[in-house]
Amino acid sequence: MSARSRTAKGAGRRDAGLPGILRSSEALASVFAALGDPTRLKLVAVLCAGGAFSIAQLTANTEISRQGVTKHLQVLADAGVVRGVKLGRERLWQLEPGQIEEAKRTLEVIGRQWEVALGKLKAFAESP
Repeated sequence: MSARSRTAKGAGRRDAGLPGILRSSEALASVFAALGDPTRLKLVAVLCAGGAFSIAQLTANTEISRQGVTKHLQVLADAGVVRGVKLGRERLWQLEPGQIEEAKRTLEVIGRQWEVALGKLKAFAESP
């Protein structure tokens, strides 16, 4: 068996427990990048409360401009985290939980793998 085929087989075993989105890491990376900004994270927290919110509602009691919020919402929309719905002259924004759920599942898998790796390291370190 060639080194290339052994590598390919080993990679398949490693990916077996991972959610599908991890195999398309660009989509997952865009979600984490979008959530990595404190302003966008706050917007997601507000949208998690439920319902759809206008830009005016999202900027109420904040120091960020409507233009600033719109730009942040567009980054979140590009990552598939939120979506805007045109209602009359306004655009209402709401959470799209699918990408966040997929990111959560991915982190759970990584967490389980990390625990297994730490367990192996502990067993190795404690072995005589």
